Amino acid sequence: MFLLGLLGTGHCVGMCGPLVLAIPASSGRVVPHLLYHLGRVCTYVAVGAVVAALGAGLLGAAGGEADLARVVRIQVALSLIAAVLLLALALARLGVIREPAWMSLASPRHLPGFGRVAASLFERGGPWPTLGFGLMMGLLPCGLSYAAFARVVPAGSAVDGALLVLAFGAGTVPGLLVLGTAGSALARRWRSLSDLLAGLLLVAMALDMGLDAVLSLVG
Repeated sequence: MFLLGLLGTGHCVGMCGPLVLAIPASSGRVVPHLLYHLGRVCTYVAVGAVVAALGAGLLGAAGGEADLARVVRIQVALSLIAAVLLLALALARLGVIREPAWMSLASPRHLPGFGRVAASLFERGGPWPTLGFGLMMGLLPCGLSYAAFARVVPAGSAVDGALLVLAFGAGTVPGLLVLGTAGSALARRWRSLSDLLAGLLLVAMALDMGLDAVLSLVG
């Protein structure tokens, strides 16, 4: 998951680069950027915990250890669903298919007042508004973050889901931090390569999850 975030730097630069470059005090000072990324990663972790908890809740509703066969079937179904989502997002990252339309439809930008509050926090600057801005931006639709959330569907617990997404979020920070404090030229040069590597890693993750699910059925 950390490698997914790290290899996705090119995508992050393309999607979030303008925001990062426009963050108040982006002329080389690190603290505002650290606060922004802290907020963004905290949102990722919270969403990952909720998604993993929902997956674990489905397993719990199946009867726990009282009906192991049913629990295994649900676990397999969750893994296959997550694998299909990962594969779709991987193909989109590789440019084979278009990015799913539901990603933009699921954006909180459609919520009343979301854009106004985010703009207000951005314009105010300062530590707390910058942190709040990062928290809100963590909700914006992103193929890589959605892939990370799909990966934690069968994680088994909210804690495991949170830790997995934390690793992903941490991987996205170095490239964007360099972009915000040192400029974008170097980061943009590597976008095509990083998109390719991130896409291939997503394919590997999808195949691994799908294969594990199929093998558990056979076994």
